[in-house]
Amino acid sequence: MLDIRLIREQSDFVKSRLTARGGGDETKIDELLQIDAERRKNETALQQLSAERNKLSKEIGAKRSRGEVADDLEARVRKIGDEMIDLTSRTNELEGKQKDLLLRIPNLPHGNAPLGKDAGANSVVRSWGEKPKLNGKVLDHVALGTKLKLFDLERAAKLSGSGFICFTGAGAKLERALINFMLDLHAREHGYLEVSPPFLVRRDCMIGTTQLPKFEEDMYGLENGELFLAPTAEVPVTNLYREEILAVVDLPKKFVAYTPCFRREAGSAGRETRGIIRVHQFDKIELVKIATPEDSYDEHEKLTADAERILQLLGLHYRVIELCTGDLGFGSAKTYDIEVWSPGQNDYLEVSSCSNFEDFQARRMNLRYKDADGKNRFCHTLNGSGVALPRLFAALIESGQQEDGSIRLPEILLPYFGEAKIDGHR
Repeated sequence: MLDIRLIREQSDFVKSRLTARGGGDETKIDELLQIDAERRKNETALQQLSAERNKLSKEIGAKRSRGEVADDLEARVRKIGDEMIDLTSRTNELEGKQKDLLLRIPNLPHGNAPLGKDAGANSVVRSWGEKPKLNGKVLDHVALGTKLKLFDLERAAKLSGSGFICFTGAGAKLERALINFMLDLHAREHGYLEVSPPFLVRRDCMIGTTQLPKFEEDMYGLENGELFLAPTAEVPVTNLYREEILAVVDLPKKFVAYTPCFRREAGSAGRETRGIIRVHQFDKIELVKIATPEDSYDEHEKLTADAERILQLLGLHYRVIELCTGDLGFGSAKTYDIEVWSPGQNDYLEVSSCSNFEDFQARRMNLRYKDADGKNRFCHTLNGSGVALPRLFAALIESGQQEDGSIRLPEILLPYFGEAKIDGHR
């Protein structure tokens, strides 16, 4: 959520940064300022009426103590009370409208974010490794998974409908191996605290991390919209310290968590729907950081590097993309997407989106820290997948396919999977 003081004092700047995003959100600023001005005017009037009522009440008390009649003053006090009720009701209405508008206005892009209208303006920051040289006919993950019985999409659809996966046999074992490998790497070598959070989260938590109110149609809601299946571990983990004040010496805080993720993907029909690339439930390892404003962009680079390390150790070719202003997520100020090469798709697949939200989420969840001078300031929050499955799964088996029909696995997974390849014989 943007700082209302920034909007009041630098409205032209805010509008220009929102214009860089596209989407027309800059048009909401004038409406917001109009509501804010009326709300503040009403609050001032309420304070004045309250002061007048207190003064008159004292005068009435003095008159009564002298045995004098105070009917005129009492009538004025009653009138003031009625006026205050009306003003309070209107002020509360305006406050609700202002909060709703603020919750629907996206974050301002970082000043160095590439300018552009859509993904076509994103820039490649770096790449790692080479595309695998595969002999023979290259199969995609659907053909490989079916042939080696790694997953069963038909029975998954029988259980839950389209857009779900049932991993089986070596496929289920590989999924589990990848999850444990990633958790261990981030916790042991990268210094993140492992957290195993609830998979159901309250509405306030979804608002805090910006999924609500804008993207409610993409979420799985329960209890009349008061509980939600977590769309990502970002939601429960970032909200761990909501409405708290942290000590600056305890920052940055670094968390890693595994959760299944649940998303309706409303409006995504026809987009990457074949196989396991875009589904309604998927596993993901999430990295979350809570940092000071001074350190958050250094922490952003480190978080991105930590996510990249997964792909490097697995020997998978990937590239890092910096998102332009028109392609940034709603709450992000700056984002790097990590895209792994998928031979079967002959394209790159996004497996991580590493974002710095600055204080945008922290304001929504009232997450602060006390600085060295004793002043309470809003934290900066960051997150990124470290990394997401099952796209990693698809790229891994496609990149490791052999001419004899087996799949060679990276050596780093041997302690977790127990075998160097998958050949379908077990």
